[in-house]
Amino acid sequence: MSTVSSSQQPPWQVLVLVSNHLDPKSLAIASCVCKSWSIPMSLDQIWQPLCNTHYPSLSILHNFTTNNNTNSNSDNHNDSMVSYRRLYALSQSANNRRLKQPSKPRISLSNIIFALNIYKSSTCMVSLVKHGCQLSFDKKGIFRFDIDVEQWRRIPGSATDIKNGDLGPFDTLGDLRVTWDVILEGYKGVFNVMNCKGKGRFVLGLEGWFSEELPPPGCCSSDTVSGLVADLRLGLKVEDGRAMVEKTSAGILSIVSWRYLFVEDALRYLQHFLLPF
Repeated sequence: MSTVSSSQQPPWQVLVLVSNHLDPKSLAIASCVCKSWSIPMSLDQIWQPLCNTHYPSLSILHNFTTNNNTNSNSDNHNDSMVSYRRLYALSQSANNRRLKQPSKPRISLSNIIFALNIYKSSTCMVSLVKHGCQLSFDKKGIFRFDIDVEQWRRIPGSATDIKNGDLGPFDTLGDLRVTWDVILEGYKGVFNVMNCKGKGRFVLGLEGWFSEELPPPGCCSSDTVSGLVADLRLGLKVEDGRAMVEKTSAGILSIVSWRYLFVEDALRYLQHFLLPF
């Protein structure tokens, strides 16, 4: 019985010939079939060309380490003893991690609040507070939203309404200060996205524009650059010689691609400052 079974197994030379025509995934599967298949399917002479083709840098490093250890008669041969099959597996794993999609953000628009305020001297001229789920974002999923400025607003603790969005004469707009805060529901976290003073660019009858570079996430060194900018625009109109804010537009812009972040990317960034890690 064992003689018949043994005669049915292909000789290892045939396995080696077959293995030269298999792709890396098929080779890896075949090497797990049984011990007699594992040895020919794991030979360096089969995996070295694959490493040279797909991961040449590591393959060259492996050759350099092997030659260096041989010439120096070093007792430490651990690096050179790594098989090319193992080297390919390590490289493939590293490549998969590099291409791995980021995890879903731990916060959502439904549990954050946006507060935008415009001050002139020490007086608040515009005050906007919106829950994330109340905002309408771009249909393409871009983190950029518009808020219409209501003409009148109520002074806190008072029954008096005042005109909202009146910034005064156009030539005095350099004294403005714009703030934008994101608050995690329940005041569990607050992040100041923007705090600009006198840095706006204004076009009469069109818009005012404020921008401020954002800090890197908490997981990065404070010396690095985030590559992100908070962008806030004021839609203006002129009424009796005074600049009036009709709406605000806010978003987070990448200065690398000069595009606004997607909503999920922006939430992943904001959670570094709103959640404990």
